[in-house]
Amino acid sequence: MKTYLFFALALVSLLSTAQTTRKYSNEFMNIGVDAAALGMSNAVVSHTGDVNSGYWNPAGLVNLEDNQLALLHSSYFANIASYNYAAFAMPLDDRSAIAFSLIRFGVDDILDTTQLIDDQGNINYDRISKFSTADYGLTFSYGRNLPIPGLSYGVNAKVIRRIIGDFATSWGFGLDLGLQFETKNDWKIGIMARDITTTFNAWAFDDDKLATIQNAIEGQNQTVPESSEITIPKLQIGMSKKFIFHYDYSLLASLDLNVRFEENNDLISTSFASINPALGLEFGYTDLVFLRAGAGNFQNELQIDNSENLTFQPSLGLGFKYNGIQIDYAFTDIGDQSVALYSNVFSLKLDFSIFR
Repeated sequence: MKTYLFFALALVSLLSTAQTTRKYSNEFMNIGVDAAALGMSNAVVSHTGDVNSGYWNPAGLVNLEDNQLALLHSSYFANIASYNYAAFAMPLDDRSAIAFSLIRFGVDDILDTTQLIDDQGNINYDRISKFSTADYGLTFSYGRNLPIPGLSYGVNAKVIRRIIGDFATSWGFGLDLGLQFETKNDWKIGIMARDITTTFNAWAFDDDKLATIQNAIEGQNQTVPESSEITIPKLQIGMSKKFIFHYDYSLLASLDLNVRFEENNDLISTSFASINPALGLEFGYTDLVFLRAGAGNFQNELQIDNSENLTFQPSLGLGFKYNGIQIDYAFTDIGDQSVALYSNVFSLKLDFSIFR
């Protein structure tokens, strides 16, 4: 039943593309990477400073001291969808660094039942085939210190590839811009502008395959959709500070404001923009063991009786770092605390200084 469900969802997503350019796409790029960040509800834009900064804020890449490698795997929707991420970063000199990252979010082995019944009306299970739907995001990142002490900037260039079996494929391109600033009293401020030029996706369709789908879904009057989507810009503004207690204990507190230029159900919403806060805490002991917690995705959900109910997405995390190897775990979801199934997210970060 799960494979049938995702087959239906994939077809509906494909066939419901509007005749004009849609302004929502590539949402898989907003899920997030690094279990350490996910355990803090993604409130990391101001203090990120490792290989994963290529995703969160490329300005943080300037904090690299050596080459780093990161890997992540997680599953969503009761292990139906898989989310994988790999990244590599390296400093170029004492002022700049680069990173490459790849994200894949996909559902594999979906049953294609459009040919289940032959021309004579007979059911033939041998006519069932399988296909996959997958989204890929390849990002090249560059970060550099500015002449102003404590200030750095970063740029992302993204290539998006989306595939729905043999039915449709698309290419997309976009840019991100990030800034970080550290004050003299150790407060950190970060700004990340995603899809600043709007990320454009161009789709190509297999007309024969689409005709088969349209015949299989009778009465829907579906036509081949237009072939363009855009991702509207988003803005993340964050601040954080790390407190040290008795040399061995630390507490990192972070707040992010996620801004979308639209009116929706976010905690603060106007006709111009909506603002969704995210709060994250990380308690560390001797820079060896870390406990994390966070809350984000605050939504004013409309109930049946027209009242509004505030929902949010909590998260928890645990990390261990030793001699250049860091393993992190997060317990979170991609919805709120009452709707989506929770997922176990694991990530690995390797600092190449371990080999030197």
